[in-house]
Amino acid sequence: MTEMHTAEPLVPEQSAFEFVMVIKKRKRHKSLGIDQIPVELIKSGRRIFRSEIRNLINFIRNKGELPEEWK
Repeated sequence: MTEMHTAEPLVPEQSAFEFVMVIKKRKRHKSLGIDQIPVELIKSGRRIFRSEIRNLINFIRNKGELPEEWK
């Protein structure tokens, strides 16, 4: 049996639109999640900030592990 390997990530990347919709649904003044990033910070951030957060999340999801610095 021949194994096939693809370069595609196991989890599809989250689009900018999907990310914005998730953030809009989040409620303010809730306890912090595992990432310790307050929802207020992400909601009040400019487009470039939200884009960088989304890129970071997609990177972590595709790699399948947290950056070494976070451990």
